[in-house]
Amino acid sequence: MLGKAAVAMWWDIAADVRADWEEWHTVEHMPERLGIPGFLRGSRWVGLADEGTYFVCYETAEVDTVMTGPYLERLNNPTPWSQRMMPHHRNMTRSLCEVRASYGRGLAYAMATVRFSGALPPLPKLRGVTGAALLESKPPQGGPTAEQKMRGGMDPSAYKVLLIAGHDVQAVGQAAREAAPAGATLGLYRLSYSLSRP
Repeated sequence: MLGKAAVAMWWDIAADVRADWEEWHTVEHMPERLGIPGFLRGSRWVGLADEGTYFVCYETAEVDTVMTGPYLERLNNPTPWSQRMMPHHRNMTRSLCEVRASYGRGLAYAMATVRFSGALPPLPKLRGVTGAALLESKPPQGGPTAEQKMRGGMDPSAYKVLLIAGHDVQAVGQAAREAAPAGATLGLYRLSYSLSRP
């Protein structure tokens, strides 16, 4: 991870709007977010089992970057294109997180996400796994933002998140399954698009 905090999000998009949504997210939305001071890198991941599911992660310099200031201003003043796209985010989970631990550099082809609570077993060491990060959600401040209202209200949040990345899909998936505590929610994704701060 490039910074001390992150916004971690999961959702799905219906097939009939997916192409328009990906165009918006690539051309307008991600560059807008990376223009906010303190936003360092954004990455979009597509589900390997279902291409309509997404994981998006914005890495930021500090926790305050995602809790106050210019980021909240953008959430409450979405562009016209964003206003058209926001209602299409289904089953959304959005977590404002502090980075508790991080290992590895760069972005790999595959990413597993493990959403859980409680203690985390040791992460297995497997060839093909190139990095991992442990995130812990911070309670959101205030009521729903304008963007959240367009999606139907406050988004649920994951308490803790383990990210496992690598160039070998099978190894990444195996590492996630071995590390996941009972009751955890697992997802396996491929990299779709990434943008770093200029």
